[in-house]
Amino acid sequence: MTLPTYRSAKVWQRNRDVFLRLWKTELGGIIAEPVVILAALGFGLGFYVDDINGKTYGEFVAPGIMASYAMFHAVFECTFSTYLRMETHRIFDGIIVTPVSIEDLVMGEIGWGATRSTLTTTAILASTYVLGMVSSPWALLIIPVSFIIGLMFASIAITVTALVPYLNSLNNFFTLFVTPMWFFSGVFFPLNELPTPISTFAWFLPLTPAAHLVRGLAFGELDWTLLASFLLMMGFLAFFLFLALRVMKTRLIK
Repeated sequence: MTLPTYRSAKVWQRNRDVFLRLWKTELGGIIAEPVVILAALGFGLGFYVDDINGKTYGEFVAPGIMASYAMFHAVFECTFSTYLRMETHRIFDGIIVTPVSIEDLVMGEIGWGATRSTLTTTAILASTYVLGMVSSPWALLIIPVSFIIGLMFASIAITVTALVPYLNSLNNFFTLFVTPMWFFSGVFFPLNELPTPISTFAWFLPLTPAAHLVRGLAFGELDWTLLASFLLMMGFLAFFLFLALRVMKTRLIK
């Protein structure tokens, strides 16, 4: 396996150019959907939920929404969109006959998935400031952290995409992994409210350290657990990035 080069930026640029032509159709997913969910949970459900650790429910859930939508955008981009570029439109076949290597191609796809994560997280973060749900200056670090979250989940998604035989098979990935993880990673309620075996298992899910790190930065509550969460995320990223490069190369070289 060769190392990715600067040519991965060309793959990223290709996806960016497509996005810039279609950006008006993307605004709903980037801004409207997460903000609607945030408002519904914070001002709707939050009216009936007691404060959590001294924070209103809206303040508690806002960082979780940021982390989870960073996940969703990276995962959607690097599953369905990547699969279509690979198998339906055969764009990958045209790319890999150029000097762009498969490693460059994979890194470009993952980098673009992470960029999508950063775009939506930045939009949600701005909305939470306006709504008064986030006020700590440390929250600005959520923007670069969202890029790392995107890299992590894009690597996971590329790995799955390289392994599935059909487009519809990706539905199982969302049904059996992404959606359950969304509910059991501390996004909507504290993990210490769950039975110990479940709360312990939750830390083996990639979204859990991401949500914990984003929440700590949003509240300005810095402690060693944030560093532990960051290192855990980097471990997930390193493992799945290596795996994504290997399995996608196997998929494309027939």
